[in-house]
Amino acid sequence: MSAYNGTAYLEEQLHSIYAQRDVEVRLLVRDDGSASAPLRAALDGEQAAGRLTWYEGPNLGPARSFMHLLRQAPAADCYAFADQDDVWLPEKLATAVERLDGTDGPALYFSQTQLVDAALRPLPNVVIAPRLTLGEALVYQFVGGNTIVMNAAMRDVLLRYDPAYMRMHDIWCYDVALAVGAKVVFDPQPHILYRQHGSNAVGQADSWRFRWRARRQRLTAERHIRSRIARQLLDGYADAMTAEARRLVATAADASSSWRARWRLVTDPAYEPADKAVARSFRIAAMLGLF
Repeated sequence: MSAYNGTAYLEEQLHSIYAQRDVEVRLLVRDDGSASAPLRAALDGEQAAGRLTWYEGPNLGPARSFMHLLRQAPAADCYAFADQDDVWLPEKLATAVERLDGTDGPALYFSQTQLVDAALRPLPNVVIAPRLTLGEALVYQFVGGNTIVMNAAMRDVLLRYDPAYMRMHDIWCYDVALAVGAKVVFDPQPHILYRQHGSNAVGQADSWRFRWRARRQRLTAERHIRSRIARQLLDGYADAMTAEARRLVATAADASSSWRARWRLVTDPAYEPADKAVARSFRIAAMLGLF
């Protein structure tokens, strides 16, 4: 868990993690440079009670903070990311572990979430039905980090390379998994109450206004997000990819500077996202040189 400042929902989230059934849970928390004395007092109290271990460091932002945690975590069969403000249903981790059990090699699980407001009242969901292909992952960013569970072999793969650019840890983990041919499991059943409130680092909403505002902000705040991620995949994992995977990633990496690569992106069905609205916006972004 990467924690920053607020404690409003922390106790509820911690209790839901401690209440996980049929798994042994060890919780490691990193204070991401927060200025919150109440947060540190709460973490101190939990550590003194033997329920978690925590440490603090400079503010890295959620992506780098979570990857720092993954690197510092002790040996385990599986690893999961936790936000500080959600509520996990009691079967969340056991369901993921069961779906990953018996896998030879790296494997990653993620699931649908149930959106709720600050008081845990259900909200309209953003329902995803991903194709689970590398091509789709290179153009469509939809994975919820708070649902990700990976086995130890997948963690080892991720720790091989520290990317110079990483927009969010969940997107990076998912892209790496598909790029190296790991087993990837999507569970359409929600096992987490994903709380939406004014302080979310990243949130979701099921409205066209929210989706278009989020896309506009991504295009204006950071240029060539997806091609930069693809370039990092090549730099870190080209030797672990099949020839076809390298072709897909290289095309995406070149799209920011090559019109030929952009044309291949919009005409090759391997990149087609399951979400038709996303497919349209991706093609527009690619042809405008914004990919």
